[in-house]
Amino acid sequence: MSLISADNLAVHFGGSAVLSGVSLAVEPGEIVTILGPNGSGKSTLLRALLGIVPLSAGRVTRAAGLRLGYVPQKLAVDRSMPMTVRRFLSLPKRVGDVAATQALARVDLPEVEGRQMSELSGGQFQRVLLARALLSDPQLLILDEPTQGLDQPGEAAFYRLIEELRRETGAAVLMVSHDLHVVMAASDRVICLNGHICCEGTPRVVSNAPEYRALFGLGTKGALALYQHQHDHSHEGHDHAHHEHAHD
Repeated sequence: MSLISADNLAVHFGGSAVLSGVSLAVEPGEIVTILGPNGSGKSTLLRALLGIVPLSAGRVTRAAGLRLGYVPQKLAVDRSMPMTVRRFLSLPKRVGDVAATQALARVDLPEVEGRQMSELSGGQFQRVLLARALLSDPQLLILDEPTQGLDQPGEAAFYRLIEELRRETGAAVLMVSHDLHVVMAASDRVICLNGHICCEGTPRVVSNAPEYRALFGLGTKGALALYQHQHDHSHEGHDHAHHEHAHD
């Protein structure tokens, strides 16, 4: 059974359609990336799936008892307000010290509990957000442009971490991005969105689709080279050794 699915979903703001006729499903253990230009409804779609945004039409179905972890696109943390990483991990729900330490270790941020949130680099901040999302032991991680503002090595390291988490925990991942070069390679399935689903499929299929080219042009040689480097010599499943070497 799908972890989460949308059937003919539509969202309107102020009388105008932001999303229309969107149907999709995320299966256990897969990494699905939603790509689209600014204003295409990517964040709105995630928030509709999470139940934060009301639907104008259609429906969202979740597996019974589905455990979700969510990393929002922007989290406003008052930089002038003192708050340690440990305190942040207990918002809005208290977590024990052992769970907090384990979550931070899992995202490669050991021994930062006592650091101030305001002192963290962009990449560290995103990893703390991810650690907080992991505290619920999610079956599905939903990430809204998690590498926004990071440089390319930071992006690559973050996506490598996501793949490691999927391998270790079996969690599925649904993420929004417009980081074409790295994200195409890190995904099992790519959905191109522009108010509706323009095209959908494996990275190779989507990157050759005319609808994808219409949205993003032909400047995808980096994505295709990285994608082919990882997958040309492997079978349909994920060859994780290829994945890790491609990002190094």
